[in-house]
Amino acid sequence: MHITRKERFNAAHRLYRKDYTDEKNLKVFGKCSNPNWHGHNYDLYVTVKGKVNPETGFVINLKQLSKIIKEFVIQKLDHKNINLEVDFMQGKLASTENIAIAIWEQLEEPVRSLHAELFSIKIYETENNFVEYFGEQYI
Repeated sequence: MHITRKERFNAAHRLYRKDYTDEKNLKVFGKCSNPNWHGHNYDLYVTVKGKVNPETGFVINLKQLSKIIKEFVIQKLDHKNINLEVDFMQGKLASTENIAIAIWEQLEEPVRSLHAELFSIKIYETENNFVEYFGEQYI
């Protein structure tokens, strides 16, 4: 059984490499390499899997899942500069793909502590662009 919790966060970032010139960053990352940053209203979907507990009828208590997502992810990302302020993104290119992997890493153990397993992290960066990550087993 799979169950999904949706959360939202707003954050700024810049796609760039320090070892590239501004011109090369612009060529590779386009307007997302703006030196003055840009932001998104992200939609985050955390899907977990597990067996339904016959006592509760739940795979996982969604209130507990929401609390974990907020504590380990949303509070660290919301209204922040991903490149500068988010501890779990330090030293990483702030692409949506890398954000999804980092969120997985933040949530994997806390979700497991609730007797469930992460299945996927899906992040909508815009209404047209999203990434979905299923953990290391699919890389």
